[in-house]
Amino acid sequence: MNPDSIQKVKQSQSADSVFSILLPSWNNLSYLKLCINSIRKNSGLKHQIIVLINEGKDGSLEWIKEQKDIDYVYAPSNLGICYGLNACRSLVDTDYILYLNDDMYVLPGWDELLKKEADEIGHHSFMISSTMIEPTNIGSPCIIVKDFGDNPENFREEELLQHYKELEKEDWNGSTWPPVLMPLAMWDLVGGMSAEFTPGMYSDPDLSMKFWQAGVRYFKGLGQSRVYHFGSKSTKRIKKNKGRDRFLQKYGITSRTFTKHILKRGTPFDGPLPESPKLKAGDIFLNRLKLFHLLITGRISL
Repeated sequence: MNPDSIQKVKQSQSADSVFSILLPSWNNLSYLKLCINSIRKNSGLKHQIIVLINEGKDGSLEWIKEQKDIDYVYAPSNLGICYGLNACRSLVDTDYILYLNDDMYVLPGWDELLKKEADEIGHHSFMISSTMIEPTNIGSPCIIVKDFGDNPENFREEELLQHYKELEKEDWNGSTWPPVLMPLAMWDLVGGMSAEFTPGMYSDPDLSMKFWQAGVRYFKGLGQSRVYHFGSKSTKRIKKNKGRDRFLQKYGITSRTFTKHILKRGTPFDGPLPESPKLKAGDIFLNRLKLFHLLITGRISL
């Protein structure tokens, strides 16, 4: 990886923008166009958009160059999420980073609700997310399951816009996944994304854990701030890193233990999380047993 090959281009006039939207894309032009058009169409506030173009072999680089309201980072090879989002940092012009995936379509009011929540919190120690609507049930308590299409060709946009408000979802604990809003000050404090999770599997809970260790206890998902998510179109193509093992090695607990028992992800939101949560003895034992198993099988080393 040669940093000299990475281009960082400022095209927009973003002086009065509210969020800096970091939008990674890897040869996904049809999804990228739909995502950006939804930001332009359905946002109530002005935002800086910074697109990470990985490879750009599908015409996405040429298309982005024509969009003069968008800044971009171009890498001739796939940087992955961790290096890629960190590379976008130098272009950020606002006090907030909003990490969004290119296979998402934002819905009206999504950004105004996030900004209202951030203003009401009154400090910069938080992580908040929008709620995803997905076409298939993946078993997550954080999403709304409703099928409006699983790709741009069969996407029923008008039907979605007519009915998305009718879908019920309360605010929930455990903000981890994008779309996720973070104060730039907290992003910088924890050092952004962790390169050891490249290309990106388990980098989201790792970022949340770094926020937690820095003292953040406000991890909230907003039930009414919504995006439609077609469903991990890029992660299905990559060679995945062993993020699950890396997380356990790094923190001594599994990602599942952290998100379920500490962040309480998916449970109804009732305020900041406890300052010092207590894990059950059985959970502590299982985490130590899993860590020991990784060591004796040689999957990790001390």
